[in-house]
Amino acid sequence: MLKHNDISDVLLRTYIRGKYICWGGHKKLKIYGTLGCGSGKRMHRKNRVFFTSEEEARNSGYRPCGHCMPKAYRAWKLSVKKCS
Repeated sequence: MLKHNDISDVLLRTYIRGKYICWGGHKKLKIYGTLGCGSGKRMHRKNRVFFTSEEEARNSGYRPCGHCMPKAYRAWKLSVKKCS
């Protein structure tokens, strides 16, 4: 996981173009989604984190975004209800 505040904009763009970074997340809300998600683009830089894979995001305790990943979000929500 990379924090947006800990990486320069030039290096960030290089990682995105090189497909090293494929997912973004909100640090406080523990939500991850695609880099093109409108919800993710509106968040503050201090709250933004980046992941190399969905697995990394899930292993870090983040859940899928309901806006850009509706199928994954529904599956996550069903799995949470089963555990309750």
